[in-house]
Amino acid sequence: MSRAAQIPDHVLARRRRIGEQTRAARLERNLTQEQVALRIGMDRASYVRIEQGQASPLLDTLILIADAIGVPLAHLVRE
Repeated sequence: MSRAAQIPDHVLARRRRIGEQTRAARLERNLTQEQVALRIGMDRASYVRIEQGQASPLLDTLILIADAIGVPLAHLVRE
């Protein structure tokens, strides 16, 4: 059984919401995915997976993303 199959649906839904909020914040600041990825030292493909809710980023990565976009961390993870 894959690890993804073990993740509860409500966790996956929250991960997608964080990705959507991250994307919205980035677009509000007219930044590209490439710009944010470069600012945090990540390849664009990995960053895209975070925005799409396909990746589970470390807290440190979320902090770097929030800083790169210019929003409080809470803005990305608000419910």
